[in-house]
Amino acid sequence: MAGRYDRAVTDSVLLVLPDRDHADRIAAQLRDAGYRPASVHRDMLLGEDDAEDVDWVVELTTGPGGAPAGDTLAALRELADDHDGFVTS
Repeated sequence: MAGRYDRAVTDSVLLVLPDRDHADRIAAQLRDAGYRPASVHRDMLLGEDDAEDVDWVVELTTGPGGAPAGDTLAALRELADDHDGFVTS
């Protein structure tokens, strides 16, 4: 099948954002662009000890065309930077 990506996808890319509205909007944009699962949840990252420091996370495993989301890290980092966030993989 042409255009199918056959490499195994096991690692997630997380866009970490301080604002839920931005996280929800970005997740919807990424789903429309073919990223999956683009789910939004709250997460206390390693080293954080205050519930107020908990960020919103958009989790991505697969990118457009079935490629690993990590194949587009530069674009995802730019997107996160535009919203005062960052990317972990």
